[in-house]
This record gives sequence, C-alpha cells and structure tokens, in this order.
Amino acid sequence: MARGKIAITKIENRTARQVTFSKRRVGLFKKTHELSVLCDAEIGLIVFSSNGNLSEFCSESSSIPHIIKRYEISKGMRVSESNDSEQILKELKRIRKETDDLQLSMRCYKGESLSSLHYEDLVELEKQLECSVNKVRARKVMLRFMNKYFC
Repeated sequence: MARGKIAITKIENRTARQVTFSKRRVGLFKKTHELSVLCDAEIGLIVFSSNGNLSEFCSESSSIPHIIKRYEISKGMRVSESNDSEQILKELKRIRKETDDLQLSMRCYKGESLSSLHYEDLVELEKQLECSVNKVRARKVMLRFMNKYFC
C-alpha cells in the first residue's frame, strides 16, 4: 500500500516535530554524503534545529570553514581576517554576557543568589514564578481530565 502525501506544514506536537526533524536530518545527511562521494563534490551542510542545536556535515576532503571561504570568494566577497576576528570576539563577548545572565536567572529561579536582587527584581521574579506555577497546575488539571475521560 502506497503512502499518501502529507501537507507540508509545521508539526504542532513538539515531540513529533523533533522525531521528524531527527529522521529527516539523517536522510538529508545520507543524501549529502552520497552526492559528495558519487560526484566528488565539496559539500558543507549546516542545520540548526528549532531548539538551537547545531548539526553539520562536511565532505571528507574538506572543512566547513574552507567551504565557506570558497563560497565567499566565488561570490566576490572580500574576507578580512582582522574584521573576522573582531566580529568573533564581539560575538563571544555577547554570548558570555547572555550566558551569565541566564545562569543568574536560573539561580534566582532555584532560590539561590536572591540577596543580590533589589525589591523590584524580587517582585518581578515572584510574578514569573506564580505564572509558572499556574501553568503547571493547569497542565496537571488537563492531564487529570484526559486520564479520567480518555483512558
């Protein structure tokens, strides 16, 4: 029996979307590898999942940075090493600050490092935690209802 065509729309169920992404990514990487081997092509493939995870494939005889440089040169782009270094350092600084902020937020959500917060920050944290608790309670009620009537 042949499979029917499916509509190409975003999969709403997060778990199903992740499973589909993983399976299709494996298929895409397999096809990319076959093209690379059969046609002796230099291929670089970079994929970010919806939750930000990086997956990459590169031909055996090359590397992603090498392929990107070849792409930039073929498009007539001028590559400036010092400019690239400055960009990388700027991005690194931004990511480190973001990481520090996220770690502070996580400590606050766990009830740690509260002594460094001002009154207004504590009020905002309390609101966020109350909102999270309400969402958890609503999910529990929904699951209890579903188990009661559908299981």
